[in-house]
Amino acid sequence: MKERILITGGAGFIGSNLAAALLKRPNTDVVIADDFSSGDWRNLIDVDCEVRAVFCDDTQLLQDIANGHFSAIYHEAAITDTTVMDQKLMMNVNTDAFAALLEASAQSGTRVIYASSAGTYGNSPAPNCIGSGEEPENIYGFSKLAMDRIAARWYDKHPSSIIGLRYFNVYGPGEHHKNERDGTKTASMMLQWYQCIQAGNPIKAFEHGEQRRDFVYIGDVIGANLAALESSRSGVCNVGSGKARSYNDIINNLNRTLSIQHPVEFIHNPFPFFQDHTEADLTETSALLHWQPQWSLEQGMDDYIKLLEKGHRGPLETA
Repeated sequence: MKERILITGGAGFIGSNLAAALLKRPNTDVVIADDFSSGDWRNLIDVDCEVRAVFCDDTQLLQDIANGHFSAIYHEAAITDTTVMDQKLMMNVNTDAFAALLEASAQSGTRVIYASSAGTYGNSPAPNCIGSGEEPENIYGFSKLAMDRIAARWYDKHPSSIIGLRYFNVYGPGEHHKNERDGTKTASMMLQWYQCIQAGNPIKAFEHGEQRRDFVYIGDVIGANLAALESSRSGVCNVGSGKARSYNDIINNLNRTLSIQHPVEFIHNPFPFFQDHTEADLTETSALLHWQPQWSLEQGMDDYIKLLEKGHRGPLETA
């Protein structure tokens, strides 16, 4: 009998990549629930699964979860734009809906794997460790920390495991739509700067490009999600490369891969909550998921740019 796995936010960047990967597993069906407020139908053109155009706390969807219609739930639905400052909206969409989903899943004993964020750490000193330095700088980061706290309250009374994955800076195929909605640009700097190069515009980077982040390729993010299906206990863990790299490293890799030397314009950073240094401590990740990242920044960018040069815009598994 086939496993039936639900992905909320399945038309988004990570959700669509996850759907494409799961469909390659034997005896697996995927159901996507997405209200298409930020996801993109084009991510699903080559992903053959059931798609429901509903919000993740839709009454019928919650009832289906409570009735045990799914063998596992990946909860990716969220407001992911960190510049949204509407506190009530952020908490309603990210935190309250998650609480309703957890309550429904507890009735059926369905495993839940959900998207948390490195935004929970704010600007606390790196490396970022689970249970330490959880000091978010904006409402987005707080909404994710609140999700982790809600999940922890369910650990002992939920019949199955609940796994929170704190994503660091994810990049890769399937994120084009993040630059195409309402004039906002929330895709990775890899894509944003690649598009600047293609348009003949200078790369604009915050002064002076030495900010360091943990950039993780979508292939590794999917690997961690698949590993979470096998975890025997609940918990939250970091999903990153485990190594911080500078924005200048991204620029240098773009120039190297494209065999160019593109001009850079350094600008003032207007965001007081901007994280200057993130780096995932993977100790708990290894213990909980028995997983380690496989892609270096150079390898991930080489693979991504090769796909961009071919015009590919869908999930990695559909390339």
